[in-house]
Amino acid sequence: MDRPRARRKDPAGSLIQTKTLFLDASVGPTDSGRVTATDPRAPALAGAFLRHLGGERDLSPNTVDAYRRDLEQYFEFCRRARSDPATATYKTVRSYLAWLTTRGFARASVHRKAATLRAYYRFLIRRGEREDNPATAVATPKRASLLPPVLKRAQVEALIGLPPGDDPVGLRDRAILELLYGCGIRVGELTALDLDEIGFARAEIRVLGKGRKERIVPLGEPAADALRTYLAKARSWFISDGSPPAALFYNRRGKRLGQRDVRALVTRYARETMPGGKASPHTFRHTFATHLLEGGADLRVVQELLGHVDLRTTQIYTRVSRDRLRQVYELSHPRA
Repeated sequence: MDRPRARRKDPAGSLIQTKTLFLDASVGPTDSGRVTATDPRAPALAGAFLRHLGGERDLSPNTVDAYRRDLEQYFEFCRRARSDPATATYKTVRSYLAWLTTRGFARASVHRKAATLRAYYRFLIRRGEREDNPATAVATPKRASLLPPVLKRAQVEALIGLPPGDDPVGLRDRAILELLYGCGIRVGELTALDLDEIGFARAEIRVLGKGRKERIVPLGEPAADALRTYLAKARSWFISDGSPPAALFYNRRGKRLGQRDVRALVTRYARETMPGGKASPHTFRHTFATHLLEGGADLRVVQELLGHVDLRTTQIYTRVSRDRLRQVYELSHPRA
């Protein structure tokens, strides 16, 4: 029996009707979801694809869920267009991407959704469900070339010095900010840290990055000092019955600190020290990489420290660094 129609808002704010179907009864909790389509095989195929992402490719639950949401939206578009997703042509994909653009989706979002479709149809080809990939025949708009924001050294010092040093929350927050800037780790990598992954003797931390890939990141002395102080004077204050004993950082309820918690605390401190308060945990990662390059670090070293698989991902920071150097040149040189 069909589930009742649900009402939800699309990014443009209009209400759409969706008839939802569960993907597949055997889909696990990390890759379950709902999709819409006219093809009765669609839920099973989508479920198999999501299990492939979570199992064989070992992607994180959050990443698998992003794929699921993209597929759900595409299948709903196909249902409305009376098109079978499994046998759709490039015209259907092109119409879908054009529809996303007209609905106000950002270029980065359109690129991601197109990548989801390319991956989905590659999976169907490997399973023998079809012979071609209609998503590869569709050109997507060029991604906007936006340089990531970078903090000045004085801004970093002001932000890190803001958490009070006389209460547990302030000591925790200072340790978090020192790690974000001193190690350049992602917010998800920080919140996943366990106590035994901090190596004070070797001045390093063990990080589990994207694709469950492990890497070792040096631990600078300021970050190490902030962590030692937090562990000695503040960590036990957060722990209560039911707290995960291995976690490095906790919220006020004794749960493992979440990514949203970290984003909120960074924004809170940034508002007190910066106009507009526009800073995020990833801003520290951009700043970490840019300051390393400005200090003479090799691009390959920065790639390893950030955990980038492709060097091209790291090269954006050379553009940031050159932009900063150009500003210094124009301000400093008499004939600039």
